[in-house]
Amino acid sequence: MTSLDAAVDALRRGLVVAIPTDTVYGIAVDPFVAGATDRLFEAKHRPKDVRLPVLVDDVAQAERLALVDDRARALMARFWPGGLTIIVRRRSEIDIVLGNGAGAPTVGVRCPDHDVPRGLCAEVGPLATTSANLHGEATPATAAEVRELFGDAVAVVVDGGRCEGEPSTVVDCTEPVPKLVREGTVPWSDVLGVVG
Repeated sequence: MTSLDAAVDALRRGLVVAIPTDTVYGIAVDPFVAGATDRLFEAKHRPKDVRLPVLVDDVAQAERLALVDDRARALMARFWPGGLTIIVRRRSEIDIVLGNGAGAPTVGVRCPDHDVPRGLCAEVGPLATTSANLHGEATPATAAEVRELFGDAVAVVVDGGRCEGEPSTVVDCTEPVPKLVREGTVPWSDVLGVVG
């Protein structure tokens, strides 16, 4: 069994996996499996009021989770796959737990520019993901360091070599004027060039 097969199997069982991305190593779960996001919050020591973003394979997968308006679609067309997380309104019929206020009407979605997470999303579905660090601490750059940090809390670590990029830029598109939540890989000025 390859590490990707093992990761697919673990995700389907609601377990936490560590994956390389185009920014940093992440830890991920299938948010549609009961209890899976609880395991992720526990592994990371992340407060549950800090909601989890979701990785998707493509725009179509994002549209199954969320209401994608023209502004969000323009950002996706320009910056996906890549380092931009876009907060949009979640579809009311989608019931996933991404943190406290499970019924919160929004979801942050990102399509990474990396074959591993996109392949897993294509196979399993959207993945609730966060950087592979303890909350508030630095993110290890190698799979071995991620394995050492999390131990048994992570079922599978997919080795993608060194991952040392900046985190994604996060933009909130739920209000009339897009708002910068965090500047990362994509400069805010570039975002404003599309939706400003």
